[in-house]
Amino acid sequence: MVSDDTIAPLDGVRVLELGNYIAAPTAGRMLADFGAEVIKVERPKTGDELRNWRLYSGDTSMLYRTINRNKKSIVLDVRTEEGRQLVLDLAAECDILLENFRPGTLEKWGIGPDALAEANPELVITRISGFGQTGPMSQRPGFAAVAEATGGFRELVGDPDRPPVRVGVSIGDSIAGLYAAFGAVMALFQREAAKVAGTTGPPLPHRIIDVALNESILSMMESLIPDYLAYGIKRERVGGRMEGIAPSNAYTCSDGDSIIISGNGDAIFQRYMDTIGRPDLGADPDLTTNAGRWVRRDELDAAIGEWTIRHSRDEALKILDEAGVPSGPINTAADICTDEQYAARNMIQHFAVDTGEAQPKQVGFPGIVPVIGGASLPIRNIGPDLGEHTREVLETLLGKTPKQIDAIIRRSEGRTA
Repeated sequence: MVSDDTIAPLDGVRVLELGNYIAAPTAGRMLADFGAEVIKVERPKTGDELRNWRLYSGDTSMLYRTINRNKKSIVLDVRTEEGRQLVLDLAAECDILLENFRPGTLEKWGIGPDALAEANPELVITRISGFGQTGPMSQRPGFAAVAEATGGFRELVGDPDRPPVRVGVSIGDSIAGLYAAFGAVMALFQREAAKVAGTTGPPLPHRIIDVALNESILSMMESLIPDYLAYGIKRERVGGRMEGIAPSNAYTCSDGDSIIISGNGDAIFQRYMDTIGRPDLGADPDLTTNAGRWVRRDELDAAIGEWTIRHSRDEALKILDEAGVPSGPINTAADICTDEQYAARNMIQHFAVDTGEAQPKQVGFPGIVPVIGGASLPIRNIGPDLGEHTREVLETLLGKTPKQIDAIIRRSEGRTA
């Protein structure tokens, strides 16, 4: 339970997370951020593989610490009969189960939806996979990189004269995680609404949330498919621009930094052109709409670039801000850490972390989104050490004795004594 003075809409909700990597753990993080008790099950000895991703020193990466914040870590070997039974026992005490194994894996282990529903008839089961639980591609392994390609996203990222590129974060996994958290909360809401109404809760099929990585990406592709089917439009890569919208791009300043200027609104365009000393473009009747400006996008970008190159980044941003033209710096991690706006909303929160050095180091972590109450809610704890809460969970939820827990831990680690 969280403290009484903390805003926690999901306080009292308990989640069992059977997930590695990013997608399911992101869903767990979202639920944990807003008060749910999330129990993360990890394999013995190595734990979630994310513990070693981008690990520069120490034994646990900052990536793991970030995505698995506000959770509890327990170690169980679900490849054993004992481990699987403990999963079922824990599921009986939970409201939501999260998993992102390949479809059929839980069923193969004997802990699929039917077994879970028998253990807990009210359990919401949220499943994330590459291509969903059904369909001809459901059994294929699918990481976010593949999903971003098959979902139509990768084809639009990069410059038109070069192969498609990938963005610098696992955006496909993160979007799927958001959908999974949203789906779990919807199912939970439906379940609780039925209780209030005195009716039977949703049957098992309606308590299974099926999130596919490729579909999560597809759902973010705006009008890609309707434009193609309605007009035969095939979207192509346009670099830093956005198809059909102009002028909106990155522009280089005199100090070598680049800024983003999104002056594509019809009401903004004229004063934007006045600001850069090109009132002739602002008054041109062919440029009053996005359609016309898109046709002449190269001309507009050249004019804007000629203006920005005569100003430093800060000078250009100040002038544009005073003129009411949307613009902003292209922030690095260092920029974000000192940004007044993020600081004002508690969006960088600091914790003492073991980084492999002699003493713990104060490290900033991104805050909780969305904001409730005027600032980011406080992070309760960063991603836990492997198995940090095994004893606590097995004792408090399942009533295991210290002696029983010792034996479970030994067996899960392959030790006999």
